[in-house]
Formats: sequence, structure tokens, C-alpha cells
Amino acid sequence: MGNSKGLWPKLWPPVVVLVVLIVCWQAIVSMGKVDSWTVPSPLAVVKEAIEIWPRLMEHTGATLQLTAIGFAGGSAAGFVLAALLHLLPGVRRGIYPLLILTQNVPIVVLAPIMTMLFGYGLLPKVLLVILVCFFPVAIAMMSGLSSTDNGLRNYLRMIGSNKWQLFWRLELPHSIIHLFSGLKIAASYSVMSAIFAEMLAPKLGLGGFMVMSSRNYMPERAFAAVVLVIAISLMLFGMVTLAERLFVRWQPKKEGG
Repeated sequence: MGNSKGLWPKLWPPVVVLVVLIVCWQAIVSMGKVDSWTVPSPLAVVKEAIEIWPRLMEHTGATLQLTAIGFAGGSAAGFVLAALLHLLPGVRRGIYPLLILTQNVPIVVLAPIMTMLFGYGLLPKVLLVILVCFFPVAIAMMSGLSSTDNGLRNYLRMIGSNKWQLFWRLELPHSIIHLFSGLKIAASYSVMSAIFAEMLAPKLGLGGFMVMSSRNYMPERAFAAVVLVIAISLMLFGMVTLAERLFVRWQPKKEGG
């Protein structure tokens, strides 16, 4: 009960603002201020979503599959890479600049290359999501591993701990908070990149469904897909936040807090 009471004051302001925006949107379309074939009303979007619900769920399932595989693969790759670069400083000096360089290549450039190399199936889409997700996880994890308390590090070394023991006993537990920060960013990026990847081959998935709906001048369907994309993003972010609360049992207190 205490958690729900503490959560409600944080939730109601954005909920009220969202409701007001939806009401204004409906009023503007109903009064004819905008053409309904360009911006449909919320009621029209809901009505269309109900009529094509099975088809929407088919596309949603494909997007969920792509997002889940890409997010899991990218997070695992980022975790492993961060651990290797931390434990092997020589390798880090050679790979870290290249790691930064990969983020200067826009996803718009990477996507066509992936399709040329691997076709238009699931593989290039998954690889694209993995490439987008692994970087925030790797950077956050590396930051956590390298920012452990020097006093504790020196103490463990003094009692005979080697590099691997320092990693498992001190550095890895300390980096968990940083890891979840990277996972939250990756969660948001994974949905965005999955939608973009699906737009390249608009066959199955919400990204492709939005492309086909817009080409056929069906804005209600496109807006319905957008609502589902937002829902998926919030769901994934919420799952990562819940996992953080379960795994991170303590938070360092800030000075003056």
C-alpha cells in the first residue's frame, strides 16, 4: 500500500496531461480544423484498431520477437565486451577507439548494408538491433567496472585477491547499477531500431505495417501501430526497471541526502 501511495503522486500529473492532449486532439479533428485523412481522431484510431485487432497482434508479435532477440543479444554482447575490455587493458586500447567509431556510422547507413549482406529476412534486422543496443550497455558497464572504491580495491589486493577475484567480488557487483542504466537506454533504442529495421522490408512487423498503411492512405492504422509501439517501449522499459529493483537491493546515499 505504501508503494502505491508513493507512486500515485508521480503518475497523476503525466496522466492528466495525456488525457487533456487526447481530448484536445479529438476536439480539433471533430471541429474540422485538420483533415481526418491526414490526422485521424483518437476515436477513429480506436475503432480501426478494434476492427483489425488480429492483424495488429500478428504484426505486434513479430516486432516483439525482433525487439526481444535484438535487445537480449545486444545486452549480452555489451556485457561480455565490457568485461573483456576491462580485464584486458591491452585489448581495450586497441578496440575501444573502434567501438566509439562504430557509433559515428548512422543507422540509416548500416541498415542497407545489412540487407545487402544478409538479405531481407530476420537475421539482418536482428543484427541491426544488436548493434544499436550493445553500445550503451558496454559503455555503462565499463564505467561501473572502472569506478569502484579504491580503498576497497587496495584492501582486497592487500589480503591477496587477484584480478579475477577483484572482478567477481568487487567490480562486478559495483557495476550492476551502471549496467541497468545502460539497459534502460538499450531498451528504448531496441524498439526504435526494430521499427526502423522492419521498414526496410515492410512484410511483417509494426514498422512495415506503418509503411504500408501510410502508402495506402490509412492513417488510422498507422496511428494504431504507433500507439502499440509506444506501449511496447514502455513495457520493456518497465520490465528493466522492475528487474533493477529486484536485483539492486541498495543504493549509495548521496551526500546531504
